Amino acid sequence: MRLSGTPETGNTFNNPVIPGFYPDPSICRAGEDYYLACSSFEYFPGVPILHSRDLVHWTQIGNALDRPGQLRLPLDSPASGGIYAPTLRYHDGRFWLIVTNVSGDGNLLFTATDPAGPWSDPIRLPGVHGIDPDLAWDDDGNCWCTVAGVGQVRIDPHIGETLSESRRLWSGTPGAKAPEAPHLYRIGDYWYLLIAEGGTERCHGVSIARGRTPAGPFEPCPANPILTHRGTDHPIQNTGHADLVQAPDGSWWMVLLGVRPGGGSPGWHVLGRETFLVPVDWVDGWPVVGELSPVMPAPPWPLRPGAAVSGRDEFDHSELAPYWVSLRHRPPEDCTTKERPGWLTLHARGGSLDEPDVMFVGRRQQHPSCRVRALIDPAEGRGGLTVRLDEQHHYDIEATSDEVRVRARIGPLNSVVASRPTPAGPVVLRIEAAPVHPVTDARTGPDTVLIGIEEPDGTFVELASLDGRYLSTEVAGGFTGRVVGMFASAGRVHFDWYDYEPLER
Repeated sequence: MRLSGTPETGNTFNNPVIPGFYPDPSICRAGEDYYLACSSFEYFPGVPILHSRDLVHWTQIGNALDRPGQLRLPLDSPASGGIYAPTLRYHDGRFWLIVTNVSGDGNLLFTATDPAGPWSDPIRLPGVHGIDPDLAWDDDGNCWCTVAGVGQVRIDPHIGETLSESRRLWSGTPGAKAPEAPHLYRIGDYWYLLIAEGGTERCHGVSIARGRTPAGPFEPCPANPILTHRGTDHPIQNTGHADLVQAPDGSWWMVLLGVRPGGGSPGWHVLGRETFLVPVDWVDGWPVVGELSPVMPAPPWPLRPGAAVSGRDEFDHSELAPYWVSLRHRPPEDCTTKERPGWLTLHARGGSLDEPDVMFVGRRQQHPSCRVRALIDPAEGRGGLTVRLDEQHHYDIEATSDEVRVRARIGPLNSVVASRPTPAGPVVLRIEAAPVHPVTDARTGPDTVLIGIEEPDGTFVELASLDGRYLSTEVAGGFTGRVVGMFASAGRVHFDWYDYEPLER
């Protein structure tokens, strides 16, 4: 599925280029093709891999960690645990991916000849301590692994052996917390060390230092931070966790994460941290980042959007598309399109979305305004449609053969807020997100979540209208965004189709 928006004109493009919960972007180029990886946290499969020919239009081509042997997420791993901050690089004819699994396996390295997969089994890195690992090679073939902190060791990436003692390189700007997301590059006569700092909330920013060797010493850029929106009312906030790439024409670009808060004070972002694109110039040996905005001047080459893929899935294929994710694992016997051809069948494990092992299949919400519909046959069980942030923050519409009910989980509060008899036959469940306009006071939430069913003639029967702020990072905490999908909470439940429709950019 193509994940980015369509340019408004031939001279502009919309930011974010990858909307929705696609955070911590890391990018590399192989020839004229760009590839990008993002964090996936508690979701399986892990580490989405995306492809572009123009830096603006992106298509998810797979997930690097799509086998249980690559990605272990125990049921006691918390929401916003799991896989953090990948670095994706192309070196010596191969693709290299290094990640941190904070839920038990530590730092892991994977390789592939085709970024769409398959990716190798993990190479463990027991001597690499810290999150957000980076890979860089010097002219002598040495591989340097730099981690949040900012520390560095030399490793053998083929076997995971550590070849040097860990050493501290740079602590970032004095007074700025959490130096993280390091990326090391050889550009011209210098090695550049790009980091994020200030924390991944409103004070997030990007800073850089340079040195003559990959081990430093590093001098900070006098203009640090080279990108931040802290202390502003800019519509894009939390800007940081960046990576640089050079285009074939010699121009430089930066991908980074940011959020789009909505509503009153303090502003709530519900889609998670998204991937943005901004141009970079070089002045006196330092990068100067262009102005980041929701509408950007197009790059100086033809945009190549490719064929858009419908947001509707009829479940006619034996395997699910790569944008579908589940919680912690996805046993094939519990999630299949083969049991009832043309339908997705889910077998219940956990009894509700409050439980970490619930059978759930969803996709990221990517637009502030959208409509999600699914046709469910609950004759053999109980299940439905949900918009989820974590186990303690989700809104559900759940159907049995007798009753349809809407449930809201907000922290310790867990309540059925509406119910009605189930119509005869399969039923269409529907969830809509609609931004609140205008903002009337500081307490106005970012959006309203409408939940209900459709009559056979398409008429929407609204059962509940819920405040969207309670499914936001500012309320729930953590690092993820909303995921909207299907679940089974008892027996087995069949879904004929799922339709995701953006209502506005």
